[in-house]
Amino acid sequence: MSDILGWLVVIIGGGFSLIVCLYMVVSLIAMVAYKIYRKVRFHASLYD
Repeated sequence: MSDILGWLVVIIGGGFSLIVCLYMVVSLIAMVAYKIYRKVRFHASLYD
């Protein structure tokens, strides 16, 4: 029983970590794409 509980904790923790990592990667790509769009469309600075 303890072995099953351990695996369950590992799977849940790994899944949560994967979701957090994917969220960070997707949000970084979205932020860079939005800044490039603003640079092209409105000639705004990339650093604002």
